[in-house]
Amino acid sequence: MNTDQSVPNPVFSSVLSVARIDPPSAWPAIGLRELWEYRELLYFLTWRDIKVRYKQTVLGAAWAVIQPLFMMLVFSLFFGKLAGVPSDGIPYPVFAFCGLLPWQLFANSLTQASNSLVGSQNLITKVYFPRLVVPISAVLGGVVDFAIAFVLLLAMMFYYGIVPGWQIVVLPGLVLLVVLASLGVGLWLSALNVQYRDVRYTISFLVQFWLFATPVAYPSSIVPEKWRVLYALNPMVGVVDGFRWALLGKPESPGVPLLISMIVVFLLLVGGLYYFRRMEQQFADIV
Repeated sequence: MNTDQSVPNPVFSSVLSVARIDPPSAWPAIGLRELWEYRELLYFLTWRDIKVRYKQTVLGAAWAVIQPLFMMLVFSLFFGKLAGVPSDGIPYPVFAFCGLLPWQLFANSLTQASNSLVGSQNLITKVYFPRLVVPISAVLGGVVDFAIAFVLLLAMMFYYGIVPGWQIVVLPGLVLLVVLASLGVGLWLSALNVQYRDVRYTISFLVQFWLFATPVAYPSSIVPEKWRVLYALNPMVGVVDGFRWALLGKPESPGVPLLISMIVVFLLLVGGLYYFRRMEQQFADIV
């Protein structure tokens, strides 16, 4: 009689599980359902970014107004007074400040999102959560600064007797477009910043160059007609013109530039989501 027969252990068999590892698909899913499940984490990270930004500062949230206010004063002096840059019949301080509001939201959100993964490396390497939460929370934190500075713009419009027309109904859509534009570029740069740390040194240069390629201190009407379509490939061109049209009653509608901006933002966002999700599995290893 053979007593060396192997008898399966019932205890071991009950805990034995099979893990199936599938290769990543060519088009990884965005994971919107998973993002919704972690919505509380998104809220707390957004609130954390807001508190850290003004922690141990004397003026606190007033910095959200001081930065665009002083830039408006500089633009009004050098571009409005000395250089005589036209402002489409709008008082130049309001013209400049109205352009600075969406630009500051875009630039600050872009910068914060680009450095968000590297700044949260301790959290990323210890626990699992959808990595998209980190850049999204950085972008949402900039909306609070925008809301604070928007109150000052309303006060300036009241001072100059400017009353917005029916066009103001499109303003929330324009704010959303700025948020999506900053998120789309931020996803690209945040993923690249994890792999190539010298990306962080190019962000400030990119933002400065992008500022002067956007009609913040000057109207887009001074751009030659033959370059308008190429110029509108900058997604912030249609957005800034849209803000001035919605709030200041700028005579012409930014129809074609705004449409081009929407298309470019969509492509940036889809491409950024794809690249971010493809690189996401490597973040914890190389961050």
